[in-house]
Amino acid sequence: MDTSDPEIRFDSTGVCNHCRNFDSLKRASWFPGPEGQPRLQTLLDTIRASKGKREYDCILGLSGGIDSSYLALKVREWDLHPLVVHVDAGWNSELAVANIERLVSHCSFDLHTHVVDWEEMRDLHLSFLRSGIPNQDVPQDHIFFASLYHFAMRNGIRYILSGGNLSTEGIFPTSWHGSAMDAINLRSIHTRFGERPLRNYKTIGFFDYYIWYPFFRRMRTARPLNFMPYIKSHALQELVDTVGFKPYARKHGESLFTKVFQNHFLPTRFGFDKRRPHLSSLIVSGQCTREQAIIELSKPLYDPLDLANDLDFFCKKLRISRAEFDGFLMAPLRSHTDYPHFGTRYRLLKSVQSVAQRMIGRQLSNYS
Repeated sequence: MDTSDPEIRFDSTGVCNHCRNFDSLKRASWFPGPEGQPRLQTLLDTIRASKGKREYDCILGLSGGIDSSYLALKVREWDLHPLVVHVDAGWNSELAVANIERLVSHCSFDLHTHVVDWEEMRDLHLSFLRSGIPNQDVPQDHIFFASLYHFAMRNGIRYILSGGNLSTEGIFPTSWHGSAMDAINLRSIHTRFGERPLRNYKTIGFFDYYIWYPFFRRMRTARPLNFMPYIKSHALQELVDTVGFKPYARKHGESLFTKVFQNHFLPTRFGFDKRRPHLSSLIVSGQCTREQAIIELSKPLYDPLDLANDLDFFCKKLRISRAEFDGFLMAPLRSHTDYPHFGTRYRLLKSVQSVAQRMIGRQLSNYS
Protein backbone atom coordinates (compact mmCIF):
# COMPACT_ATOMS: atom_id res chain seq x y z
CA MET A 1 0.00 0.00 0.00
CA ASP A 2 1.03 3.63 -0.45
CA THR A 3 -0.35 7.12 0.07
CA SER A 4 -2.94 6.67 -2.68
CA ASP A 5 -4.85 5.67 0.47
CA PRO A 6 -5.16 9.06 2.20
CA GLU A 7 -5.87 7.35 5.52
CA ILE A 8 -2.68 5.28 5.60
CA ARG A 9 -0.54 5.72 8.70
CA PHE A 10 2.92 4.38 9.55
CA ASP A 11 4.21 3.70 13.05
CA SER A 12 7.72 4.38 14.31
CA THR A 13 8.97 1.10 12.82
CA GLY A 14 7.55 1.88 9.39
CA VAL A 15 4.65 -0.58 9.59
CA CYS A 16 1.32 0.73 8.27
CA ASN A 17 -2.11 0.60 9.88
CA HIS A 18 -3.32 -1.99 7.36
CA CYS A 19 -0.82 -4.58 8.58
CA ARG A 20 -1.44 -3.67 12.22
CA ASN A 21 -5.20 -3.98 11.77
CA PHE A 22 -4.80 -7.33 10.06
CA ASP A 23 -2.70 -8.65 12.93
CA SER A 24 -4.84 -7.26 15.74
CA LEU A 25 -8.38 -7.52 14.35
CA LYS A 26 -8.73 -9.72 11.32
CA ARG A 27 -6.67 -12.62 12.59
CA ALA A 28 -9.44 -13.10 15.15
CA SER A 29 -11.67 -14.23 12.26
CA TRP A 30 -9.05 -16.11 10.22
CA PHE A 31 -8.13 -19.69 11.13
CA PRO A 32 -6.05 -21.25 8.34
CA GLY A 33 -4.36 -23.78 10.66
CA PRO A 34 -5.62 -26.78 12.65
CA GLU A 35 -7.65 -24.49 14.92
CA GLY A 36 -9.97 -23.81 12.00
CA GLN A 37 -11.07 -27.42 11.50
CA PRO A 38 -13.41 -27.69 14.52
CA ARG A 39 -14.90 -24.29 13.65
CA LEU A 40 -15.50 -25.41 10.08
CA GLN A 41 -17.01 -28.68 11.24
CA THR A 42 -19.36 -26.88 13.61
CA LEU A 43 -20.44 -24.58 10.79
CA LEU A 44 -21.09 -27.48 8.40
CA ASP A 45 -23.03 -29.45 11.03
CA THR A 46 -25.17 -26.38 11.77
CA ILE A 47 -25.90 -25.82 8.08
CA ARG A 48 -26.89 -29.47 7.59
CA ALA A 49 -29.13 -29.38 10.65
CA SER A 50 -30.94 -26.30 9.33
CA LYS A 51 -32.13 -28.13 6.21
CA GLY A 52 -35.07 -29.96 7.76
CA LYS A 53 -37.37 -31.22 5.00
CA ARG A 54 -36.29 -28.53 2.54
CA GLU A 55 -34.47 -29.37 -0.67
CA TYR A 56 -31.54 -27.03 0.04
CA ASP A 57 -29.55 -26.21 3.16
CA CYS A 58 -27.71 -23.13 1.84
CA ILE A 59 -27.40 -20.63 -0.98
CA LEU A 60 -24.08 -20.57 -2.80
CA GLY A 61 -23.32 -17.43 -4.77
CA LEU A 62 -21.24 -18.31 -7.83
CA SER A 63 -19.63 -15.51 -9.82
CA GLY A 64 -17.25 -17.61 -11.89
CA GLY A 65 -14.22 -16.21 -10.04
CA ILE A 66 -11.61 -18.39 -8.37
CA ASP A 67 -12.80 -17.92 -4.77
CA SER A 68 -16.47 -18.85 -5.27
CA SER A 69 -15.56 -21.58 -7.77
CA TYR A 70 -13.15 -23.23 -5.36
CA LEU A 71 -15.76 -22.99 -2.60
CA ALA A 72 -18.19 -24.84 -4.89
CA LEU A 73 -15.74 -27.77 -5.08
CA LYS A 74 -15.42 -27.82 -1.30
CA VAL A 75 -19.21 -27.65 -0.82
CA ARG A 76 -19.51 -30.78 -2.98
CA GLU A 77 -16.83 -32.52 -0.89
CA TRP A 78 -18.69 -31.53 2.31
CA ASP A 79 -21.91 -33.07 0.96
CA LEU A 80 -23.99 -29.95 1.44
CA HIS A 81 -27.11 -29.31 -0.63
CA PRO A 82 -26.81 -25.80 -2.06
CA LEU A 83 -29.01 -23.86 -4.39
CA VAL A 84 -26.38 -22.23 -6.59
CA VAL A 85 -27.28 -18.70 -7.65
CA HIS A 86 -25.50 -16.78 -10.37
CA VAL A 87 -26.41 -13.17 -11.06
CA ASP A 88 -25.94 -12.13 -14.68
CA ALA A 89 -25.68 -8.35 -14.68
CA GLY A 90 -24.87 -8.22 -18.39
CA TRP A 91 -21.06 -8.24 -18.21
CA ASN A 92 -20.14 -11.93 -18.02
CA SER A 93 -17.12 -12.86 -20.09
CA GLU A 94 -17.50 -15.95 -22.26
CA LEU A 95 -14.77 -17.54 -20.16
CA ALA A 96 -16.76 -16.99 -16.96
CA VAL A 97 -19.88 -18.59 -18.47
CA ALA A 98 -17.84 -21.62 -19.55
CA ASN A 99 -16.22 -21.97 -16.12
CA ILE A 100 -19.59 -21.83 -14.37
CA GLU A 101 -21.02 -24.49 -16.68
CA ARG A 102 -18.05 -26.79 -16.02
CA LEU A 103 -18.37 -26.38 -12.26
CA VAL A 104 -22.11 -26.89 -12.02
CA SER A 105 -21.95 -29.94 -14.28
CA HIS A 106 -19.07 -31.47 -12.28
CA CYS A 107 -20.75 -30.85 -8.91
CA SER A 108 -24.28 -31.78 -10.10
CA PHE A 109 -25.69 -28.68 -8.45
CA ASP A 110 -28.98 -26.95 -9.23
CA LEU A 111 -28.18 -23.58 -10.77
CA HIS A 112 -30.50 -20.59 -10.87
CA THR A 113 -29.30 -17.69 -12.99
CA HIS A 114 -30.90 -14.34 -12.22
CA VAL A 115 -30.66 -12.12 -15.30
CA VAL A 116 -30.80 -8.47 -14.31
CA ASP A 117 -32.97 -6.11 -16.35
CA TRP A 118 -30.33 -4.65 -18.66
CA GLU A 119 -31.99 -1.27 -19.29
CA GLU A 120 -32.20 -0.64 -15.54
CA MET A 121 -28.65 -1.88 -15.03
CA ARG A 122 -27.39 0.37 -17.80
CA ASP A 123 -29.18 3.36 -16.29
CA LEU A 124 -27.60 2.62 -12.90
CA HIS A 125 -24.14 2.34 -14.44
CA LEU A 126 -24.52 5.67 -16.19
CA SER A 127 -25.87 7.24 -13.00
CA PHE A 128 -22.76 6.18 -11.10
CA LEU A 129 -20.45 7.35 -13.87
CA ARG A 130 -22.15 10.75 -13.80
CA SER A 131 -21.88 10.87 -10.00
CA GLY A 132 -18.07 10.91 -10.19
CA ILE A 133 -17.52 8.55 -7.23
CA PRO A 134 -14.82 5.84 -7.15
CA ASN A 135 -16.80 2.65 -6.59
CA GLN A 136 -18.45 2.03 -9.93
CA ASP A 137 -18.93 -1.65 -9.04
CA VAL A 138 -21.79 -0.91 -6.61
CA PRO A 139 -24.65 -1.57 -9.08
CA GLN A 140 -23.24 -5.05 -9.80
CA ASP A 141 -22.19 -5.85 -6.23
CA HIS A 142 -25.45 -4.75 -4.62
CA ILE A 143 -27.71 -6.74 -6.93
CA PHE A 144 -25.45 -9.78 -6.49
CA PHE A 145 -25.80 -9.82 -2.69
CA ALA A 146 -29.41 -8.65 -2.73
CA SER A 147 -30.36 -11.50 -5.06
CA LEU A 148 -28.76 -14.07 -2.74
CA TYR A 149 -30.74 -12.75 0.23
CA HIS A 150 -34.01 -12.60 -1.70
CA PHE A 151 -33.56 -16.18 -2.96
CA ALA A 152 -32.73 -17.35 0.56
CA MET A 153 -35.87 -15.68 1.92
CA ARG A 154 -38.12 -17.19 -0.74
CA ASN A 155 -36.73 -20.68 -0.18
CA GLY A 156 -36.62 -20.57 3.62
CA ILE A 157 -32.83 -20.95 3.66
CA ARG A 158 -30.87 -19.45 6.55
CA TYR A 159 -27.29 -19.78 5.30
CA ILE A 160 -25.59 -17.97 2.42
CA LEU A 161 -22.11 -19.19 1.54
CA SER A 162 -19.61 -16.65 0.23
CA GLY A 163 -16.18 -17.15 -1.28
CA GLY A 164 -15.03 -13.93 0.40
CA ASN A 165 -11.98 -14.55 2.56
CA LEU A 166 -9.28 -12.77 4.54
CA SER A 167 -6.49 -14.77 2.93
CA THR A 168 -6.82 -12.82 -0.34
CA GLU A 169 -8.93 -9.83 0.79
CA GLY A 170 -7.55 -9.01 4.24
CA ILE A 171 -6.24 -5.57 3.25
CA PHE A 172 -8.79 -3.06 2.04
CA PRO A 173 -8.52 0.75 2.05
CA THR A 174 -11.97 1.93 3.12
CA SER A 175 -11.17 5.45 1.91
CA TRP A 176 -11.36 4.18 -1.67
CA HIS A 177 -14.97 3.00 -1.53
CA GLY A 178 -18.30 3.28 0.21
CA SER A 179 -20.32 0.21 1.11
CA ALA A 180 -21.84 -1.78 -1.75
CA MET A 181 -24.75 -2.56 0.60
CA ASP A 182 -25.66 1.11 1.07
CA ALA A 183 -29.03 1.18 -0.70
CA ILE A 184 -29.61 4.76 0.49
CA ASN A 185 -26.49 5.88 -1.38
CA LEU A 186 -27.35 3.81 -4.45
CA ARG A 187 -30.87 5.16 -4.73
CA SER A 188 -29.87 8.75 -4.02
CA ILE A 189 -27.32 8.65 -6.83
CA HIS A 190 -29.83 7.06 -9.19
CA THR A 191 -32.54 9.55 -8.25
CA ARG A 192 -30.21 12.43 -9.08
CA PHE A 193 -28.61 11.09 -12.25
CA GLY A 194 -30.86 8.29 -13.53
CA GLU A 195 -33.37 8.53 -16.36
CA ARG A 196 -35.76 5.65 -15.68
CA PRO A 197 -37.40 4.08 -12.60
CA LEU A 198 -35.94 0.95 -11.01
CA ARG A 199 -38.87 -1.46 -11.11
CA ASN A 200 -37.07 -4.81 -11.28
CA TYR A 201 -33.75 -3.99 -9.59
CA LYS A 202 -34.32 -5.08 -5.98
CA THR A 203 -32.25 -3.54 -3.19
CA ILE A 204 -31.71 -4.44 0.48
CA GLY A 205 -32.37 -1.69 2.98
CA PHE A 206 -30.28 -0.86 6.03
CA PHE A 207 -32.81 -2.30 8.50
CA ASP A 208 -33.19 -5.54 6.54
CA TYR A 209 -29.48 -6.14 6.10
CA TYR A 210 -28.28 -5.31 9.60
CA ILE A 211 -31.29 -6.14 11.79
CA TRP A 212 -34.22 -7.99 10.19
CA TYR A 213 -32.32 -10.71 8.32
CA PRO A 214 -29.67 -11.57 10.94
CA PHE A 215 -31.64 -11.15 14.17
CA PHE A 216 -35.28 -11.83 13.29
CA ARG A 217 -34.88 -14.28 10.40
CA ARG A 218 -31.60 -15.66 11.82
CA MET A 219 -29.90 -15.62 8.44
CA ARG A 220 -26.13 -15.86 8.25
CA THR A 221 -23.53 -15.19 5.59
CA ALA A 222 -20.76 -17.74 6.15
CA ARG A 223 -17.23 -17.60 4.73
CA PRO A 224 -15.88 -21.16 5.05
CA LEU A 225 -12.57 -20.31 3.35
CA ASN A 226 -11.60 -18.42 6.52
CA PHE A 227 -11.56 -21.73 8.44
CA MET A 228 -9.09 -23.58 6.24
CA PRO A 229 -5.74 -23.09 4.51
CA TYR A 230 -6.59 -21.17 1.36
CA ILE A 231 -3.75 -20.54 -1.07
CA LYS A 232 -5.07 -18.91 -4.21
CA SER A 233 -2.52 -20.49 -6.58
CA HIS A 234 -3.24 -23.95 -5.15
CA ALA A 235 -6.98 -23.37 -5.45
CA LEU A 236 -6.60 -22.39 -9.10
CA GLN A 237 -4.53 -25.47 -9.87
CA GLU A 238 -7.13 -27.72 -8.24
CA LEU A 239 -9.86 -26.09 -10.30
CA VAL A 240 -7.81 -26.54 -13.48
CA ASP A 241 -7.08 -30.20 -12.71
CA THR A 242 -10.59 -31.07 -11.54
CA VAL A 243 -12.96 -29.27 -13.92
CA GLY A 244 -10.73 -27.76 -16.61
CA PHE A 245 -11.19 -24.27 -15.19
CA LYS A 246 -9.69 -21.56 -17.41
CA PRO A 247 -7.91 -18.78 -15.44
CA TYR A 248 -8.47 -15.08 -15.99
CA ALA A 249 -5.67 -12.67 -16.80
CA ARG A 250 -6.68 -10.37 -13.93
CA LYS A 251 -8.49 -10.65 -10.57
CA HIS A 252 -12.25 -10.28 -11.17
CA GLY A 253 -11.65 -10.88 -14.87
CA GLU A 254 -14.96 -12.75 -14.97
CA SER A 255 -16.73 -9.38 -15.35
CA LEU A 256 -15.87 -7.21 -18.35
CA PHE A 257 -17.17 -4.15 -16.51
CA THR A 258 -14.98 -4.80 -13.45
CA LYS A 259 -11.99 -5.47 -15.70
CA VAL A 260 -12.24 -1.98 -17.26
CA PHE A 261 -13.23 -0.34 -13.98
CA GLN A 262 -10.40 -1.73 -11.86
CA ASN A 263 -7.61 -1.76 -14.44
CA HIS A 264 -8.29 1.50 -16.26
CA PHE A 265 -10.98 3.74 -14.73
CA LEU A 266 -9.77 3.68 -11.11
CA PRO A 267 -6.02 4.11 -11.72
CA THR A 268 -6.53 6.72 -14.46
CA ARG A 269 -9.11 8.85 -12.64
CA PHE A 270 -8.26 8.36 -8.96
CA GLY A 271 -4.79 6.82 -8.89
CA PHE A 272 -6.16 3.69 -7.17
CA ASP A 273 -4.43 0.48 -8.25
CA LYS A 274 -6.51 -2.43 -6.92
CA ARG A 275 -3.49 -4.69 -7.25
CA ARG A 276 -2.00 -2.97 -4.18
CA PRO A 277 -4.54 -4.19 -1.60
CA HIS A 278 -4.79 -7.56 -3.35
CA LEU A 279 -1.04 -8.14 -3.27
CA SER A 280 -0.82 -6.72 0.26
CA SER A 281 -3.40 -9.29 1.34
CA LEU A 282 -1.28 -12.06 -0.14
CA ILE A 283 1.76 -10.69 1.69
CA VAL A 284 0.16 -10.62 5.16
CA SER A 285 -1.33 -14.09 4.62
CA GLY A 286 2.08 -15.48 3.61
CA GLN A 287 1.33 -16.21 -0.05
CA CYS A 288 3.64 -13.60 -1.55
CA THR A 289 6.70 -11.57 -0.61
CA ARG A 290 6.89 -7.81 -0.82
CA GLU A 291 9.62 -8.14 -3.44
CA GLN A 292 7.41 -10.36 -5.62
CA ALA A 293 4.54 -7.90 -5.21
CA ILE A 294 6.70 -4.98 -6.37
CA ILE A 295 7.63 -6.94 -9.48
CA GLU A 296 3.93 -7.53 -10.18
CA LEU A 297 3.18 -3.83 -9.73
CA SER A 298 5.86 -2.95 -12.27
CA LYS A 299 3.90 -4.75 -14.99
CA PRO A 300 1.43 -2.73 -17.08
CA LEU A 301 -2.22 -2.96 -16.06
CA TYR A 302 -3.43 -3.30 -19.63
CA ASP A 303 -2.08 -4.32 -22.99
CA PRO A 304 -2.81 -1.29 -25.24
CA LEU A 305 -4.60 -3.37 -27.89
CA ASP A 306 -6.72 -5.19 -25.27
CA LEU A 307 -7.60 -1.85 -23.67
CA ALA A 308 -8.70 -0.38 -26.99
CA ASN A 309 -10.89 -3.42 -27.72
CA ASP A 310 -12.37 -3.52 -24.21
CA LEU A 311 -13.15 0.21 -24.20
CA ASP A 312 -14.83 -0.13 -27.58
CA PHE A 313 -17.04 -2.91 -26.24
CA PHE A 314 -17.64 -1.06 -22.94
CA CYS A 315 -18.88 2.08 -24.68
CA LYS A 316 -21.03 0.20 -27.19
CA LYS A 317 -22.61 -1.82 -24.37
CA LEU A 318 -23.53 1.35 -22.45
CA ARG A 319 -24.46 3.15 -25.70
CA ILE A 320 -22.12 6.07 -25.07
CA SER A 321 -19.39 7.59 -27.20
CA ARG A 322 -15.71 7.38 -26.38
CA ALA A 323 -15.77 11.13 -25.84
CA GLU A 324 -18.48 10.72 -23.19
CA PHE A 325 -16.41 8.09 -21.42
CA ASP A 326 -13.33 10.30 -21.50
CA GLY A 327 -15.50 13.07 -20.05
CA PHE A 328 -16.31 10.83 -17.06
CA LEU A 329 -12.57 10.31 -16.55
CA MET A 330 -11.91 14.06 -16.47
CA ALA A 331 -14.94 15.19 -14.42
CA PRO A 332 -14.47 16.60 -10.87
CA LEU A 333 -13.67 13.93 -8.31
CA ARG A 334 -16.49 13.02 -5.94
CA SER A 335 -16.93 10.76 -2.91
CA HIS A 336 -19.93 8.61 -2.00
CA THR A 337 -20.31 10.88 1.06
CA ASP A 338 -21.20 13.76 -1.28
CA TYR A 339 -24.60 12.05 -1.59
CA PRO A 340 -27.03 10.75 1.07
CA HIS A 341 -25.72 7.55 2.64
CA PHE A 342 -26.28 5.31 5.66
CA GLY A 343 -23.16 6.46 7.53
CA THR A 344 -25.01 8.03 10.49
CA ARG A 345 -27.25 4.98 10.94
CA TYR A 346 -24.26 2.67 10.72
CA ARG A 347 -22.29 4.58 13.37
CA LEU A 348 -25.34 4.53 15.65
CA LEU A 349 -25.73 0.79 15.14
CA LYS A 350 -22.04 0.20 15.94
CA SER A 351 -22.39 2.25 19.13
CA VAL A 352 -25.36 0.13 20.23
CA GLN A 353 -23.39 -3.00 19.33
CA SER A 354 -20.41 -1.85 21.41
CA VAL A 355 -22.60 -1.19 24.47
CA ALA A 356 -24.35 -4.55 24.07
CA GLN A 357 -21.01 -6.37 23.80
CA ARG A 358 -19.78 -4.79 27.02
CA MET A 359 -23.00 -5.76 28.79
CA ILE A 360 -22.99 -9.42 27.75
CA GLY A 361 -19.21 -9.86 27.66
CA ARG A 362 -18.90 -11.25 24.16
CA GLN A 363 -18.84 -10.15 20.53
CA LEU A 364 -21.98 -9.68 18.47
CA SER A 365 -21.26 -10.32 14.80
CA ASN A 366 -24.40 -11.84 13.32
CA TYR A 367 -24.32 -9.66 10.24
CA SER A 368 -21.52 -9.58 7.71
